[in-house]
Amino acid sequence: MRRAGRKLASVRARTTLAATAVVAVALVVGAVGLVGLLRASLTEGVENTLDAQLANVASLLRVGPLPAVLPAGHSDTFTQVVGPDGVVLASTSNLGGHTPVSTRLPGEDGIVLHRVPGLAPVGDDSDDIRGPFLLLAKRVPATLSTGGNELVTVYVGGSLHAVDRGTHPVGLALLGGVPVLVLLVGLLVWIIGGRAWRPVEAIRAEVADITGRGLHRRVPEPASDDEVARLARTMNEMLDRLERSAASQRRFVADASHELRSPLAALQATLEVALAHPDPEAWPAVSTDALDEVRQLHRLVEDLLVLARVEESSGIERREAVDLDEVILREGRRQRASGPMAIDLHGVSGGRVQGDPDQLLRVVRNLMDNAQRHAATRVSVELHEEGDTVEFVVADDGPGIAPEDRQRIFERFARLDESRTADEGGAGLGLAIVKEIVLAHGGTVVVGDAGAGTRFCVRLPLYDSGGTEQ
Repeated sequence: MRRAGRKLASVRARTTLAATAVVAVALVVGAVGLVGLLRASLTEGVENTLDAQLANVASLLRVGPLPAVLPAGHSDTFTQVVGPDGVVLASTSNLGGHTPVSTRLPGEDGIVLHRVPGLAPVGDDSDDIRGPFLLLAKRVPATLSTGGNELVTVYVGGSLHAVDRGTHPVGLALLGGVPVLVLLVGLLVWIIGGRAWRPVEAIRAEVADITGRGLHRRVPEPASDDEVARLARTMNEMLDRLERSAASQRRFVADASHELRSPLAALQATLEVALAHPDPEAWPAVSTDALDEVRQLHRLVEDLLVLARVEESSGIERREAVDLDEVILREGRRQRASGPMAIDLHGVSGGRVQGDPDQLLRVVRNLMDNAQRHAATRVSVELHEEGDTVEFVVADDGPGIAPEDRQRIFERFARLDESRTADEGGAGLGLAIVKEIVLAHGGTVVVGDAGAGTRFCVRLPLYDSGGTEQ
């Protein structure tokens, strides 16, 4: 029962039912209209015949008295003339008897009595006349046998049996043909709908069979350029993105495992050696080495957590107005006091942006740390407003980065062969974190030449004082 319900709830079934219902309603309305028009046309023909016959009798009445038996115009029609006192004055031979066919008196324009079912001619020629009948009546002046002029009533009737006989077969044919035609239309829509939805079902089946290990598979794309083909292309583009993302995640996990394994192995070896050869005098050096490895592990884990947080949604935990110049000057003075290289901060001017101050501080710190590690003698820092952006520049006089590696340097755990990437104590995540944070803040970061060194340029949107802070 559930499976049957699901089939009826499918788009194919609903489309077929809707199309069949529309066609059925249209055919029924058309059939009823056709039968009605046919009946009206045939009835109008009978009425015209009776009207002509009534006009002939009226003209005879104006000439003189009528004979008791009137000539019949057609075998399925009859005529009767009734005097003002209700006495039958004349009638056709197929209308025997002396009883008026109707007691209703017409008006000046005459009267039409449609479908008189109880009228039964009893004359000698009445066997061919079958009801129901269409009855016309009109009052006309006549010269009676008494010599006076009176208004008499002329009744002219005709059988509608031929009308019924003409419309009945048509009605039966339509009654039997419409359901068959509706079924054929429903079957045709079902077959066409099945062919139209077959590519969609193929896409669904393929996607349902794709697992995390089969992201290289793609759904079939129809050769047409319709909605189904566009759906297939969109699905394949999504699978491309998922495949690239999965590959990136696998590389990230492998690289992270490798980076974590090195300090863990060093820490394990240090402790095993200390336990195998216990020496109280050597314990301070052993604990210092172990603490260094733990600190390296802590930095690596912290960087991984930062990357994970930045990649979630927008990556910005809070937004507020940040005076970037104050962040740069504070971090520059700290590194200048503790670092081996001179840091030139004279190029720092005012610059306010909107974002997370902790994340922006990490951008500044990572770029300055990177410049300090690779500079030969000095590091220079600049900050200024340019149009609707704030430009933050960190340059060093180190060996520089080859143009073909300037994009790869921002990848996670990036390792270059040049001497400037002999990242002492680093895991290759600092610049990747910089890129993710800058992108999350709506900015860009690029690498350029700085004479004999490298120049990192960060552009962030200028703070809009009219905007709403979050």
